[in-house]
Amino acid sequence: MLLLSALREVPPRLALHLPAHGRGRGLAPGLRQLLRRRSGAWDLPELPEIGGPLEPAGAVGEDQAACARLSGADRCWFGVNGASGMLQVALLALARPGERVLLPRNLHRSLLHACVLGGLRPVLFDLPFDPATGLWLPPSPAWLQQRLEQAPPLAALVLVHPTYQGLAGDLQGLISVAHRRSLPVLVDEAHGAHFGQPGLPMEALAAGADLVVQSLHKSAAGLAQSAALLLRRGRVSEEAVERALLWLQTSSPSALLLASASAAIEHRHSAAGARILARALTRAGRLRQALARASLPLVANQDPLRLVFHGAALGINGLAADAWLLQRGVIAELPEPGCLTFCLGECPPRSVLTVLPASLSQLRRALGGAALPPFTPPPIPALMEPELALGEAWRLPQQAVPLEQSLSRLVAEPICPYPPGIPLLIPGERIDAPRLEWLLEQRHLWPGQIADTVMVVA
Repeated sequence: MLLLSALREVPPRLALHLPAHGRGRGLAPGLRQLLRRRSGAWDLPELPEIGGPLEPAGAVGEDQAACARLSGADRCWFGVNGASGMLQVALLALARPGERVLLPRNLHRSLLHACVLGGLRPVLFDLPFDPATGLWLPPSPAWLQQRLEQAPPLAALVLVHPTYQGLAGDLQGLISVAHRRSLPVLVDEAHGAHFGQPGLPMEALAAGADLVVQSLHKSAAGLAQSAALLLRRGRVSEEAVERALLWLQTSSPSALLLASASAAIEHRHSAAGARILARALTRAGRLRQALARASLPLVANQDPLRLVFHGAALGINGLAADAWLLQRGVIAELPEPGCLTFCLGECPPRSVLTVLPASLSQLRRALGGAALPPFTPPPIPALMEPELALGEAWRLPQQAVPLEQSLSRLVAEPICPYPPGIPLLIPGERIDAPRLEWLLEQRHLWPGQIADTVMVVA
């Protein structure tokens, strides 16, 4: 079969993409030992001694309690459907059908799916925009305060910390603004499970978050799809979380992925894990120095393990840079018109110190030129609630229309020029003239991302 062959025969390359374990180099030691055992011996059901995420008895329950203590949480649940599944669980635990939840425009689309499943009403707020890079920036507490003053009654707030590109703001200040209004806060910390260690920003729980979702393959030493949901008591019902887990989590979770979640969290808080992270941060610092010596520009961010090459400063579209590097065996994680993001992960290879500066220098000679003009921010309102209920827009008959002819139509599917699914328009929103014009102008910057047709309500 093709997939089995592909997994066996992936050639050696400079892999600077997720998962963060770097093709096994950075896996948690206990997990690595388990995977060396006879193949498939670890693929077990919920035997009494193993248990499951919703069972207090058994190894899973005991490990969840231990990981909660390590993380400074009151409760911890392991997930096997990635951060996506845990974000949905968390949001359904925070709000009842018909209630509004405030979401940032850089939300992951899984939260929209949760709104459909729970009959929730999303209210989206805009974010600061950097024209030099084309990136969304974290909001300030004052920015959030202004949006909350304009918002209708809300049940909860969601924040992203950090962004995919490793940008992190004043999370503690943002949470304080929400808590003063008695709003519980869910933090999407999918890319920040390693935060809170020396040299890194504060983690979401220490900043006061009520619920935190971590993806343990994006920023820790776990396998893909392993995730954790952490809870701080006081504003969120533990019973509501477990009811949502019962509805949304598989009844046959992978014992391997549950063990991966446990091992990744334990490793992150161990002395050995701290040494490995410190070594990764040191190597990341040396790499940044090498790139600076070569006059290769980087975007300033708060996560040293997310390296964001500022291609626009050299006249290079990040998507073109990604394609050029891919042909030469350097695999990045996230291309965007202004930038190209590399994930250094738990154990950056030594070769990155020489290969990446050399490759980016060759890229500059091959594709570089005058700096790209500033990027135009998308014309997004400060606050926007869909005109038609999200679930209704998703369920109604749809039709595809050319983008040029979509003005004033109600969107039936998200329009997401931004990977990995950040929506400019969500189902139920009406395509207005400013956003349509922006999409038409931006198509040349996002080849393959902005389609020629859009799905609208028929």
